[in-house]
Amino acid sequence: MINKSKYFSFKLIASICFMLGSSILALWLGAANTSLHDVWLSITTSLESETLTMLREIRLPRIIAALFVGAALAVSGTIMQGVTRNPLADPGLLGVTAGANVALAITVAFFPSANYFTIMIACFIGASLGTLLVVGIGSVQKGGFSPLKIVLAGAAVSAFLYAIADGIGIYFKISKDVSMWTAGGMIGTNWNQLKMVVPCILISVIISLFLSRQLSLLSLNEDVATGLGQNILIIKAILFLLISILAGAAVALVGNLAFVGLMVPHIVRAIIGADYNKILPLSVFIGATFMVLADLAGRTINAPFETPVAAIVAIMGLPFFLIIVRRGGKAF
Repeated sequence: MINKSKYFSFKLIASICFMLGSSILALWLGAANTSLHDVWLSITTSLESETLTMLREIRLPRIIAALFVGAALAVSGTIMQGVTRNPLADPGLLGVTAGANVALAITVAFFPSANYFTIMIACFIGASLGTLLVVGIGSVQKGGFSPLKIVLAGAAVSAFLYAIADGIGIYFKISKDVSMWTAGGMIGTNWNQLKMVVPCILISVIISLFLSRQLSLLSLNEDVATGLGQNILIIKAILFLLISILAGAAVALVGNLAFVGLMVPHIVRAIIGADYNKILPLSVFIGATFMVLADLAGRTINAPFETPVAAIVAIMGLPFFLIIVRRGGKAF
C-alpha cells in the first residue's frame, strides 16, 4: 500500500509554489494586455502608469480575495467533513452560506446605509444561525446526527433560507442588489474590503491548524477522543464557530460559492491521506490555488466579458458531487 503521507514537506512546498505560480499567471493574464515585466514592476516598484494602476487596484485585490476565499472555503469544508464524518459536507450545501445570504438580504433591506464591516458581521451571524439550524435539526432525533441526516437537514435548511432571502429581495425590491452581491465573483473587490475580511480568515485558519490533531481524533471516533482527554463539546463548538467565520467571510467578500469546500478536501486526501494534521495545511494552499484558477478562467474564457466564477465552480463541482455520492465518499 502506498504511503500517501510520505514526503509531506515536499508536497506542501510544491503546493505553495503552484499557488504562487498561479497567482502570477492570474496577475499577468486578462482582458487587458500586460507583460511579465509590468507584473514585476507592479509588485516591486512604486512607479505609476495606467497599466500598473490597473494591476495594483483591480487584478491584485481580486487575486488576494480569491486566495483567501479559496483557503477559507477549503478549510471550512475540511472541518465540516471531519466533525460530521460526512464526505458530502460543504458550507455551501449544508446551510452555512444560505444563512449568511439571508443575513445579507436582511441587512441590505433594513439597513441600506450599512457599511461593509456591518455587512460582514451580519454574514457571520447568519452563517452561525444556519449552522445551528442544520446541526439542531440533524441531531434532534434519537441517535444524534448521521451523514445522511446532516445532508437532508442541510438541503432543507438551505432551501428554506434561500426562499426567505428571495422573499425579502422581492418584497423590498432589492433583489438586484442582493443578486449582484451573491453572484459569486471577485468583481469590484477593493483593498478596504480586504483589510476587514483577510484578518478574520487568516486568524481562523491559523486556529484551525492548531486544532488539526483534535479534528483527526473526532473524525475517527468521539469515544476515542474522549478517552484521550478531549472535551468534545468545547472542541466542536470552536470548530463550528470557525466554520461560521470562514464561510461568513467568504460570503461577505464574494457571495455564495458551493462545492469548493466539498472538492478540495477530497483532492487533498487523494494526495496526502487521511491525517488532518496534513490535510488542513495542504487544503489551505490547494483551495487558494483552485479559486485563483477558477477566477482566472472566469476572466479569460469570454474576455472582455466576465463568466461568473460560481458557474465555473458548479460545472466542476456537480459531477464531483455525484461521483462521491455514487461511490460512497471513497471516489478520491
